[in-house]
Amino acid sequence: MKTFDEYVSLAEQAHGHICAGQILGVRMALCGLRLLGLEDPTGEDRKRLVTFVEIDRCMTDAIGVVTGCRLGKRALKFRDYGKVAATFCDLEANRAVRVAAKESARQRAIEMCPQIPDRKQQQMHAYRELPDQELFDVQWVHLTVGPEELPGCKAPRVTCAGCGETINFKREVVRDGRVLCRACAGECYYQPL
Repeated sequence: MKTFDEYVSLAEQAHGHICAGQILGVRMALCGLRLLGLEDPTGEDRKRLVTFVEIDRCMTDAIGVVTGCRLGKRALKFRDYGKVAATFCDLEANRAVRVAAKESARQRAIEMCPQIPDRKQQQMHAYRELPDQELFDVQWVHLTVGPEELPGCKAPRVTCAGCGETINFKREVVRDGRVLCRACAGECYYQPL
């Protein structure tokens, strides 16, 4: 594994700037990996780890850098809960730990760094220094990861009866005996012009 500062530098490169969310994401990922006992997430342990992130903000980029989990590798999963949290799952050991940022860490940053006038700078400094138990709530969880969610899954494709596009990884919906994509089943996030 790399040093904390090396991960921060890589996170800054991946994200485009350094911010408190990047520091928090690096710390969160390192905490999750340590709890699972995974020491080489981008090497020897790379096929063991799947990470679920619950927000599409800065920390998610840092988590990807530290864990090596990527959407394109099907090892990073996004669940839009709007929470600064992530669940790290060791597929081989069938164990998972959810790590969530404590809101109280913001106040601790103010208390810890009153000499720094900028709130974001306070957070960046404090998030580097605070112990994990002051930054995060940790919860061991049971996580069912179906085969269609796993990296390397080879599932048959089906064709949507509505639009004719193919659907991968068992993401189809069956309505009234018709196989539909989620968009044709009414879960569309866009409107055709």
